[in-house]
Amino acid sequence: MTVDDLTEHGAERMDDEAIASFLSSQRVGVLGLPGEEGGAPAMRPLSFAFDDPDGLYLLYVGGGESRKRDLSDRAESARFLVYSAETAFNWRSVLLTGSIERVSPSTAETLGEETHLPWQPDLLGAVGERGDTSLYRFAIDERAGLRHAGLPEGFDVQAGDGGS
Repeated sequence: MTVDDLTEHGAERMDDEAIASFLSSQRVGVLGLPGEEGGAPAMRPLSFAFDDPDGLYLLYVGGGESRKRDLSDRAESARFLVYSAETAFNWRSVLLTGSIERVSPSTAETLGEETHLPWQPDLLGAVGERGDTSLYRFAIDERAGLRHAGLPEGFDVQAGDGGS
């Protein structure tokens, strides 16, 4: 099924303003990075802070060896998917394409609250308090959003019929 098929059945493409509003209200997405030498892509759920309108900040938690860091440092491009499905008939999805790069510790310090993640799982917050973190910035080159806010078949209320 294509996006055009979905729009024929009630889904709507989101404009830049709707995408920015949605990203501002969300806290978790899925980072997609190229895999190793033709392998499957690496997908990682991550908390993020939206840097309207051009990017996201991602906090990588934990020190030592990290496949996510290695792949991020090598990636020429990446994708980030943010979605919300409140019901089967009310959902939003935004796909971002861009580049990702590590933010230097000195730059991260000057950014301060701008990079503060408004939400993350408690376990990751506790590990992050040890200081084993790296800040990355996802620069958005392309964005596409789709939403659907409808009613199930048979529940459509016609104007003027009072719902009966």
